[in-house]
Amino acid sequence: MGQKKEIATLGEVRQLVDIFYGKVRKDDILSDIFNGVIQDNWPAHLEKMYRFWQTVLLGEHTYYGSPLAPHIKLPVQGTHFDRWKQLFMETVDENFTGEKATEAKFRAEKMAEMFQLKIEYFKHIE
Repeated sequence: MGQKKEIATLGEVRQLVDIFYGKVRKDDILSDIFNGVIQDNWPAHLEKMYRFWQTVLLGEHTYYGSPLAPHIKLPVQGTHFDRWKQLFMETVDENFTGEKATEAKFRAEKMAEMFQLKIEYFKHIE
């Protein structure tokens, strides 16, 4: 495995996203949901994720959208979020170091918590 590096450029953001979603696409718990929804649109989805994380981590505002909206009706539960977080943290820890790596894990944790709460809320008001 290569040396860990800082997340400082779009190249590192792309690497993080590509490695992480490579794991998601093969994961026993997550792959059916992600592959079922995204289908053959992975290149477009990954582009969106590059822009999202570029905006969040590098402060380069290239993502415009509402990240929650596409996820609100997904058939997901706590186990899915736990696995998503596990794979994300593992990807960051295996490949990156430094302040932005720590921030990426913090942001992912908070985003997953918020998505989980809002998805559960919307399930109950329908």
